Amino acid sequence: MLGSVDFTGTTVLADLEAGIGTLTRLHQAGVDAVLIVVEATPKSIEVGTRALGLVIEKGFGRVVVVANRVRHEADLATVRAAFPGVEVVGIPDDPAIVEADREGVAPLDLSPDAPAVLALVGLAESLLPSPN
Repeated sequence: MLGSVDFTGTTVLADLEAGIGTLTRLHQAGVDAVLIVVEATPKSIEVGTRALGLVIEKGFGRVVVVANRVRHEADLATVRAAFPGVEVVGIPDDPAIVEADREGVAPLDLSPDAPAVLALVGLAESLLPSPN
């Protein structure tokens, strides 16, 4: 599907299935940034590391590793150690995200000042092209 989209002047954010299968089929054209979402667990980091290898091999643009559900500074340190030289952004574990999911609403609408929401907004803003 993404191969048939004209990305000229358009921003598209695709939430792809977990794992590396989609990355093996994705082509470089039109990909400006790849977010690799991991948690500070060995299995998640293993899959994230394999995903990073594919992203580098295929020559995609900017790579950001998103450390999800960060509970302690040690979680963030674990993810940073696993991805040296790669930009890592931490998203704190936040009950507001769970509550929004239970209520079927966007976390931004339910709790715009929640720590995880603020971190996600910051991440989104960092991905936008710079105004010319």
